[in-house]
Amino acid sequence: MRRFVFRQPGLIPEQFKNDLLNRVDIVDLIERHVRLKKAGANFVACCPFHNEKTPSFTVSPSKQFYHCFGCGAHGNAISFVMEYSGLGYVEAVKDLAESVGMKLPEFERRAERGAPNAEYEGPDLYEIMKRAADFYREQLKASPSAVEYLKGRGLTGKVAARFGIGYAPPGWQNLQPVFPDYGAKALKDGGLVIDGEGGRRYDRFRDRIMFPILNQRGSVIGFGGRVLGEGEPKYLNSPETPLFEKGRELYGLPQARTAIREAGRVVVVEGYMDVIALSQHGVEYAVATLGTATSATHVQKLFRQTDEIVFCFDGDAAGRRAAWHALEVSLPVLADHKAVKFLFLPAEDDPDSYVRAHGKDSFERLLREARPLSEFFLAELRGRVDVTTPEGRSRLIHEAKPLLKRVAAPALQLQLLKQVAQASDMTQEDAARLTEIRSAGPARFAAAMPPKGPDRKMLALDRKLERELLICILSHPPLAREVPGEIVDDSHAEGRALAALIGLEGIEQLEHAAILEAMRDSEHQALLDRLDAELIERRMDASAAQAEFTGAIAALRMRNPNLRIRELGEKDAKEGLSVQERDEFLRLIDEDAALKQRRMPPSPML
Repeated sequence: MRRFVFRQPGLIPEQFKNDLLNRVDIVDLIERHVRLKKAGANFVACCPFHNEKTPSFTVSPSKQFYHCFGCGAHGNAISFVMEYSGLGYVEAVKDLAESVGMKLPEFERRAERGAPNAEYEGPDLYEIMKRAADFYREQLKASPSAVEYLKGRGLTGKVAARFGIGYAPPGWQNLQPVFPDYGAKALKDGGLVIDGEGGRRYDRFRDRIMFPILNQRGSVIGFGGRVLGEGEPKYLNSPETPLFEKGRELYGLPQARTAIREAGRVVVVEGYMDVIALSQHGVEYAVATLGTATSATHVQKLFRQTDEIVFCFDGDAAGRRAAWHALEVSLPVLADHKAVKFLFLPAEDDPDSYVRAHGKDSFERLLREARPLSEFFLAELRGRVDVTTPEGRSRLIHEAKPLLKRVAAPALQLQLLKQVAQASDMTQEDAARLTEIRSAGPARFAAAMPPKGPDRKMLALDRKLERELLICILSHPPLAREVPGEIVDDSHAEGRALAALIGLEGIEQLEHAAILEAMRDSEHQALLDRLDAELIERRMDASAAQAEFTGAIAALRMRNPNLRIRELGEKDAKEGLSVQERDEFLRLIDEDAALKQRRMPPSPML
């Protein structure tokens, strides 16, 4: 019996990932899929993640990472396998490990509430699901009524074969000849059978058209079954199993992956037949959720494939509710170079009926006219209130606040904030204060600075110096151990990223790619990705990094105010200071000014 173990990404040992990245050469890895050309110290190519004629995709052999200056795709060897092959994290690590002769170590999965794919030991469920899928496909050939049903829905044999469509015949135990040990636990674990009252076992799917659900590797992990005529439920999905989790999987994604990249977008629809009908009419970049609402995991998975997601729903109340939910779960995973749009079809149509009646060109014209997330966002909020009254405008701010705070894309968050402010008849600064959004513009700097502290230009210079420190550390990791603790200010993103690198265990021994891996999915990943884009254009050896680092440290020591000054200044702006705190505040400002004066070189005589 083969041991079958499912693993959780966060529990893969860090040392294993570091060893793996040390063993893999990212140039060799990428060159298996993309033709690279030497360009100085790096390699360049046309980006595999978006269409372009001039190469903007750069691979650094010394840092072992890649960056596209066109679409922003970025990462190490693990990231490339995830993005290019559309695999999940664990699958990507496993594939990469196998390619260099390493075996992913076994480790215990933390129990997750309701998690279907906890550690499982037993027969290979993938093989069991494949045998069931083969059986259903053979049964379709032997069922004239099922074939006629599919023809009546406009399906050809070619598209049926592409999606592996089958048929579960009537009867209670049709799988018994396929699996002689029909009472085996594994059949129930795979969701193929049900144990009824009195211990009587029977097939879950009976007299239904069968749609195999595939994972990113193309392996069958579950099924959807549709009744041929009338009956409830119309659609029946596999239950949650060690292989199948509805909130993580999308129907049709393995078949659509190439078309998604070529089109530069993906369309998310609600049904199996929508995906299949669109594919048959040439819209091959459609996927469907599996009888469940859109999840953040769905959105993340699709953003690995493309920069644009179009959610296509019916125009009725249920469709708009589903669209709003998709908007809500998209907000925390958005990026400023990614787009989410919404298409609402006429009330009498779904994607299946529309594309059959009007064709590919008409459907794609609708896609091009889909509503951007920002437009749908504001229209829905305005529809909930009466913006002609002060009460209604106040409520608009109240409704928008939790949503705005969830937006992960900073530029989009600012744009949405501006729209909400205008709709509420408020200044942007007032709307930012009420929604507690920090990206409000110049006013927030004035409120946060102490009376005699640095001005905005000085603040911007400090951030630039801290970003320079981060670049130096990414270029030469041992420098992390030389950062003086007193210059680290965790009140902003650069300071927190600096603190994270300083606190990274064993950073002085880590390669650049391993540092990127350690920061994956942290709040610092986006910032470090942007800095890597700058680093890849700079040739910075250890001595150059040390020189830049030393200069930045000296400049920060000169320019950064005492952190207690900053703390008291922020408190003074928000709520005021006590007598004792104001005395301390003024004393520290005078001391800091005197210290800086002593450090300044004497003025030249005129």
